[in-house]
Amino acid sequence: MVATLADEFSDVPDAAQITRIVVRLLLAALLGGVLGYERERRGKAAGVRTHMLVAMGAALFVLVPQQGGMEVADLSRVMQGVIAGIGFLGAGAIIKNHSEEDVQGLTTAAGVWMTAAIGIACGLGREVTALISTVMALAVLNTVPRLLGTDKPNGKNSEL
Repeated sequence: MVATLADEFSDVPDAAQITRIVVRLLLAALLGGVLGYERERRGKAAGVRTHMLVAMGAALFVLVPQQGGMEVADLSRVMQGVIAGIGFLGAGAIIKNHSEEDVQGLTTAAGVWMTAAIGIACGLGREVTALISTVMALAVLNTVPRLLGTDKPNGKNSEL
């Protein structure tokens, strides 16, 4: 029984691999949390926890197959599935009211999608790419509304 348990928990052969897993998942959670905090601060539906879970989940979806030695072509299919699946999650954040002009949640949905991409970058070990992408996403979320004059203090931004 002990041998079976030891065999079941042998997917991480050494401390270097454990460190790699922890760093990638923690960075995904941290970067997702940063984007989620920005959305939560503005009173949007998808906040810190949602963005953290999306980033960590996306990282895990690519990290585990990569650890298992999956070929790049096969890993690209995993990423395609994550990208499509996140699209469904984002669609749940979009609300269309009675008129054509009254659509809400597009920016939140796009942010969740971006968060998944950042999580994938973390899971693949592309930490600098993930950091740069997070900074750029924050710039879009914070600077562009100010430049366009659509930033409102009560968090009611136009999301068209």
